[in-house]
Amino acid sequence: MTFQPHGKHLIAGEWIASDASFASSPAFGPVHRFSSGNAALIERAVRAAEEAFAVFGQTSRESRAAFLETVADEIEARGPQITEIAMQESGLPEARLNGERGRTTGQLRLFASHIRKGDYLDRRHDPALPDRQPLPRPDLRMIQRPIGPVGVFGASNFPLAFSVAGGDTASALAAGCPVVVKGHPAHPGTSELVAEAFHTAIQKTGMPAGVFSLVHGDTHETGIALVTHPLIRAIGFTGSYRGGKALFDLCAARPEPIPFFGELGSINPNFILTEALANRAAALGQAWAASLTMGAGQFCTNPGLVIVQAGAGAEAFINAAKAALEATAAQTMLTDGIAQAYNQGAEKLGAAADTVLSGGAEARKASPVLLRATSAEFLARHALGEEVFGPLGLVVTVTDPAQMLDLARHIEGQLTATLHMDAGDLAQAQTLMPVLERKAGRVLANGWPTGVEVCDAMVHGGPFPASTNFGATSVGTMAIRRFLRPVCYQNLPEGLLPADLLTPNLPTPDLRVGASGA
Repeated sequence: MTFQPHGKHLIAGEWIASDASFASSPAFGPVHRFSSGNAALIERAVRAAEEAFAVFGQTSRESRAAFLETVADEIEARGPQITEIAMQESGLPEARLNGERGRTTGQLRLFASHIRKGDYLDRRHDPALPDRQPLPRPDLRMIQRPIGPVGVFGASNFPLAFSVAGGDTASALAAGCPVVVKGHPAHPGTSELVAEAFHTAIQKTGMPAGVFSLVHGDTHETGIALVTHPLIRAIGFTGSYRGGKALFDLCAARPEPIPFFGELGSINPNFILTEALANRAAALGQAWAASLTMGAGQFCTNPGLVIVQAGAGAEAFINAAKAALEATAAQTMLTDGIAQAYNQGAEKLGAAADTVLSGGAEARKASPVLLRATSAEFLARHALGEEVFGPLGLVVTVTDPAQMLDLARHIEGQLTATLHMDAGDLAQAQTLMPVLERKAGRVLANGWPTGVEVCDAMVHGGPFPASTNFGATSVGTMAIRRFLRPVCYQNLPEGLLPADLLTPNLPTPDLRVGASGA
């Protein structure tokens, strides 16, 4: 049955309409109207989240795990409807959205499994040493505790996996933090339907109503109200550098600053080393073109930059990439605004580099753009290092491995960096690795970065400007750490300790360590 949105916000278990509204802008299909968020609605949602935290922050790991699994079940129960409206709103194909929905429910269940194990709590116990000289030691216990209500911004490019029920929401709820989501106006119907899954799951599991709220937002007022509300303890964001940096600055300027976990994009450099270029230049060019145009290039891990050594191999790579890109049909972009920004970015970079293949967006349909520049031009023109969200690729040629290393040192923080190498390239790769592991959150060999596995070891983040917190990840189980803080309990009776601290078989410390001050 086709889903008909009612266009309301979900705040503390109630569907609420507001006086102002906005129209959706689907790639195809019917237009729907949705209530616009405002500061008063954010106030109501955050106050409810703070009230819910008094209960939800004390719940057992098992009850939170069961809640996450119920949310996943309810999303799957609405699967066909979610896919239908998400296709209309985003223009993404059915297979992509079905896969993304599976990723979304999969990461909810992954966090349920993760918190059941309890390892993330990092529990530590230093037993009292009353007879230690020259000073006795008190009984000290430490555990990670939830920080409080979290604000989450839905992302434009992943209507499910980075949106209402995405990794930020899943990890915050797993930690014990209520969530207030500012929905993305690009897919409000999808957001509403997923919020219905949360609403039902809250009722089925008996969770406090304020543990989750969705406020639709098509203006800056809603987002500003969320990041500046004094009861919000952290923000999760995936989006553009410009928007993310503005919100980051607001978080830092608060009377009580809070962490802003923003993933702001990346050009994801690919270094094609000497032997690999000599052995398989054309194949690499074709594979790069396929990765570059996947999903119309609308991935934060899109491999927008390739660095190769000038010569016959570089020309073979560029020619193969050009031929493959020319054969790629225009693809629908997520929003009219993204298509417009793609054109502007392509024009800006095109003015600073040589054009191999011209393209751009017309009526929300994007064609690939291929540019080339020398290392000297890249170093001299800052625009060439900026992300363009879409199927735009830049090839930078260097004269030798030493110049490739210099260019790697110059590149700003990235989500990913990739080495394409054959057996004879090991020594060159070894010179690059100390630089690349400081520049990127994930370093790959002989692959393309557009696949982000949701698992324990994944890091999706990196040094600024790729993200605003280089020690965090927005994908994988380590994402839960963003919404926890360590608390030490000294000489407290068991009746005052968190239940998780009373679990037996905690790690035994090395008692050879002496006392220290402060």
